[in-house]
Amino acid sequence: MTATPPSSALSEWLAARIQDGTARIAIIGLGYVGLPLALAFSSKGFPVVGIDVDPDKVADLTAGRSYIAHIAAADVQAMAGSGTFEATSEPEGVADADVVILCVPTPLTRHREPDLSFVCDTTRSIAPHLKPGCLVVLESTTYPGTTTGEVKPILEAAGLTSGETLFLAYSPEREDPGNIDHSTGSIPKVVGADGSQALALATALYDRIVPRTVPVSSPDTAEAVKLTENIFRAVNIALVNELKVVFDAMGVDIWEVIDAAKTKPFGFMPFYPGPGLGGHCIPIDPFYLTWKAREYDIATRFIELAGEVNTAMPAYVVDRLARALDRQAARGLNGARILLVGVGYKKNVGDTRESPALKIADLLAGRGADVAFIDPYLHELPSLRHYPHLKGHEVLSWDPPPALDGFDAAVIVTDHDGVDYQALVDRVPVVVDTRNVLARNGITGDGIVRA
Repeated sequence: MTATPPSSALSEWLAARIQDGTARIAIIGLGYVGLPLALAFSSKGFPVVGIDVDPDKVADLTAGRSYIAHIAAADVQAMAGSGTFEATSEPEGVADADVVILCVPTPLTRHREPDLSFVCDTTRSIAPHLKPGCLVVLESTTYPGTTTGEVKPILEAAGLTSGETLFLAYSPEREDPGNIDHSTGSIPKVVGADGSQALALATALYDRIVPRTVPVSSPDTAEAVKLTENIFRAVNIALVNELKVVFDAMGVDIWEVIDAAKTKPFGFMPFYPGPGLGGHCIPIDPFYLTWKAREYDIATRFIELAGEVNTAMPAYVVDRLARALDRQAARGLNGARILLVGVGYKKNVGDTRESPALKIADLLAGRGADVAFIDPYLHELPSLRHYPHLKGHEVLSWDPPPALDGFDAAVIVTDHDGVDYQALVDRVPVVVDTRNVLARNGITGDGIVRA
């Protein structure tokens, strides 16, 4: 039986393969994080294997088709035709990998507790197939202690030892879907690892695809960095959402206030209100920390208050709509036909994860309204974790222009480009604007309500 080489030899061997671009990269989870990462490594000449449980994604990538609107089909075609890329749904695909990167979901349960089932189940599925000397990197957003406290024991139970026959690291994803100014290859990467050899390898790996790698002292620190970034945003959005409610009661325009305040060249950073938080990070990440903090008998009151403010916004929007219908159309929500404009959680993105449009739709349906959707980035609603009854619901498009005359009101939830907002105001008697898109475009009308 051949003895496993010492960790220093394994580390040097992998470092050389990373440096010369021959290290085989396996990326597990080919969504909004994993697919851009695969493209980034493939564009640098690395052999890449993409692994996803969704066979449709595997089929699309094998055929060179992009299933994410803001990712160019030409880039996916180039990767598929490179001769060094393959896609599979089988965990055995990691068997020949030198580097394995996990980009799987970390959602919340119904009780707002962390759900690490995707991370743990994926780790268990690949652990028996990993070869000695590979680097495993977790990118999924999570609480401090996950990499060393959850992932590491599973890998070591399969016979590998971190720091000896396995190198383990954490590097939080920093994707911002739809952001045309910043992509995977232009955003610095934070890296924390279980030991100095793993840190050197992970740093060298990401140095190949990003302008700067920022090493930190531990995986726990790197995990905390990601939570801090998104908690910062969540808390500040909650602040302006609360100010919106207060200023609205006073007859003051929150959007005008922010535009004026941001002219100050120091001491102020503009954040903007909305109908609630969406996406795979900001509505979820703060609760990962609040849950973990309870282990240390610490109450995260400030973070939890921000969560309460933000999660209350969909109900606020529905209340503003109901009042507008009472006042301007002399009718209630029961039996009203309501059009929700924009289902994706952010501008020019079709991702519906945690979208406030879904909660608003659920609240409206609960009050007897007949709800329809329109979004230029969707044709129908996908499978929804918390709203299974909405799956498959038709989503109207602006091409061709839809019939708008039968709606009692519309709610602009997401300010996508490609929407004829003037036609919306002209043909729907009440339009609730949660994004200030009408004012930004100089559109006025008696039926416009800001919320």
